[in-house]
Amino acid sequence: MYRFIPLILTLLFTPALADSKKVLFIGNSFTYGATGSAQFYHPENVRDLNQEGIGGVPSIFKTLAKQANMDFDISLETIPGSGLDTHFDKKLKLIDRKWDIVIMQSYSTLDAKNPNNPAKLIEYSQKLAQTFKAKNKKAELYLTATWSRADQTYKPSGFWYGKPIEQMGNDVFDGYKAALIANNGEIKNVIPVGLAWNRAFEVGIADKNPYDGVDFGKINLWGWDQYHASNYGYYLHALVDFGTITGYDVTQFGKKERAAFELGISSDDAIALQKVAQETILANKSQ
Repeated sequence: MYRFIPLILTLLFTPALADSKKVLFIGNSFTYGATGSAQFYHPENVRDLNQEGIGGVPSIFKTLAKQANMDFDISLETIPGSGLDTHFDKKLKLIDRKWDIVIMQSYSTLDAKNPNNPAKLIEYSQKLAQTFKAKNKKAELYLTATWSRADQTYKPSGFWYGKPIEQMGNDVFDGYKAALIANNGEIKNVIPVGLAWNRAFEVGIADKNPYDGVDFGKINLWGWDQYHASNYGYYLHALVDFGTITGYDVTQFGKKERAAFELGISSDDAIALQKVAQETILANKSQ
């Protein structure tokens, strides 16, 4: 009878059941959680298709889903410093499968060589959308619009130097919105992560400029490089992803939400970030 034990163990420790919705996150370091402990947050909860032991935002999403009694079979495919073109050109064989939900995140400035130009995002989001829809016509596809980078705003070398910190996030969102429109209904929505960061600045829970110090009582959404996110930023990222995709009111998680606790986020800050995420999601729906 011992030959059945491996099968039993496999069933016990498989991240999700066979009938779960199959979810794929495609992205770069902004998805896998660089500069934060989020990068290696419960990698056992997800399938890293590149086998690098990444947990990241997808694993935080999984923890949120468990608490909301939702079951997702989550995979991720991430490459640092990449746009959607890199995933299409180099990883298509790995990701060309039948998925129920796909979340796609491209380069932080829209185009590494030509900042604020959405042309490449538009082109490759269309190519990937066609690929995934060919495997599953009912697949729900999303684009994740990321945040303003402090290094791009406050350093003279930055493309957004001298502009308000919110400007880059707004411009990036507009680029993703252009890609959404160009896809003629093939992509369901843009996930407004960068706009959630802007709202956090607006309501005063997050510091706008880490280069002059972080004000007492405020959080720093950026990591140590003022480019990637901190655990606070990745937590907000996952909340906006989850609420947008599922329609769940993320303020229901409240002060006992487990991922925040495990990431070292206080209950007060967790509640504040949940509120910002939910308000941003609702505002984006009304546009």
